[in-house]
Amino acid sequence: MKKAGVAILGLGVVGGGTYQILTEKKEYFKKTQGVDLTVECVLELNKERALSLGVEENRIASSIEEVVTNPNVDIVVEVIGGTGVAKNFVLKALMSGKTVVTSNKELFAKHWPELEEAAKKMNAGLFFEASCVGGVPIIRTLQEGMQANKIVSIKGIINGTTNYILTKMANEGSSYEEALKEAQRLGYAEFNPTADVEGFDATYKLSILSSLAFNKKICIENVYREGITGVNKEDIAYGKEMGYTLKLLGIGKDTEKGVEVRVHPTFVKNENPLASVNDSFNAVHLVGDSVGEIMLYGRGAGALPTGSAIVSDVIFAAKHDEYFYASFENNEKGNAAVKFASDFTSQYYIRLSVADKAGVLSKISGVFAKNNVSISEVKQVAEDDGSAQIIIITHICHESLVKKTLEKLKTLEEMFEVKGVIRMED
Repeated sequence: MKKAGVAILGLGVVGGGTYQILTEKKEYFKKTQGVDLTVECVLELNKERALSLGVEENRIASSIEEVVTNPNVDIVVEVIGGTGVAKNFVLKALMSGKTVVTSNKELFAKHWPELEEAAKKMNAGLFFEASCVGGVPIIRTLQEGMQANKIVSIKGIINGTTNYILTKMANEGSSYEEALKEAQRLGYAEFNPTADVEGFDATYKLSILSSLAFNKKICIENVYREGITGVNKEDIAYGKEMGYTLKLLGIGKDTEKGVEVRVHPTFVKNENPLASVNDSFNAVHLVGDSVGEIMLYGRGAGALPTGSAIVSDVIFAAKHDEYFYASFENNEKGNAAVKFASDFTSQYYIRLSVADKAGVLSKISGVFAKNNVSISEVKQVAEDDGSAQIIIITHICHESLVKKTLEKLKTLEEMFEVKGVIRMED
């Protein structure tokens, strides 16, 4: 039976869940996986926290040096987060020949090449299943389950905080501010929610996932990012009436015109499987040229779901002597040969506030036609103040043409305001 000693850096929510799984299921892993895993030490500044979880006092390390020089530690689990101390600790572990398992998507998205270089140099493993989509095994699916395919698209709800907020806005008619406060009260959103609501978290994850899916390095700078702070409940309600559900999606497509990678609020049809993914759950939809469509669904965060992904990596590392590294050119600036689509295509939901009088809709339609934007559907709602809301859904068209159309619309005398512009996906 293979044996492996594990060190855990940080005993917060995820670190605590990881410790719980490793200790409570020790005998189960011996029986089912043929591995004997022992938590040799933890690095946690809050000693009381470690003791409350059942860590023996002599296993609480006081420095990273104590961890990396421990001959009984084979695998180091990093769950500190961020790119400062965490990066320093991970590099020290790798340069000491220790295999590293991390849940840190920001660290991995920003410093993957540097971390991998250190791992290769010391013949150490570098595992990151828990960095994307919590307990959903998306990384291993891409690395080991889809080899027969050229993956042409990846779309997903990859941030649980924003999905909870949008679900609450859709189901209860809450404003963005009200839904955010509730998400913070329940612990889904941080006191400073910027990383989630502005789309940074999803951008880090999409950078990692699309790199693996398309076998090309996708830097975070290549990802178009738009968060949900500008979303309002009126657009969600109008979309709902017209058969659409709003989600913050991470979208990657490998097309003949180049790679598209974008994170933004997106309307999907109610019959789309992603529309039914609610609250803090996540889902990823893949399309491979051989297998067709695949969707993975589950909890995208939390102590035990994320701990599940971490322990999966720990077990894999303990059972294998050879490690996987990126099969593409992996450097900080990406590969100059990779072409990115500069003007992606989509359907668009557009809501306009206009004067409620004869001929306005005809004028607006004319502007769309002159700019080669074809209209698929129109809804008009009269308001009590003499204005009207006009909701237009376009056929698939280029982003640049929509922007040009909106600029022309703003010059119309009857136009009050462009209230909302939301992209749409099949």
